[in-house]
Amino acid sequence: MDYSLPAWLGGLAGTIVAFAIYVPTIHIVERRLRARSGLQALENRAAFEDKLSVTRRVILGIDIAILATLGYWIGNAAGKRAG
Repeated sequence: MDYSLPAWLGGLAGTIVAFAIYVPTIHIVERRLRARSGLQALENRAAFEDKLSVTRRVILGIDIAILATLGYWIGNAAGKRAG
């Protein structure tokens, strides 16, 4: 495996893009889930918030994994092409 500077910079750029996409995406998902759940009792609301927290983490993890890997791959390809 090649650890070149362009590849690492591509991975960093992919991570930054992942965070930039995560923010609006999580707002849309959270709004839809809250609208679907409706009014709930206190116990149900706590369980819902726990599920929502896990959903946020899963979306962020998948988002970063895919886009950082893609950025790394693009940076690696660009680095090999340039040099």
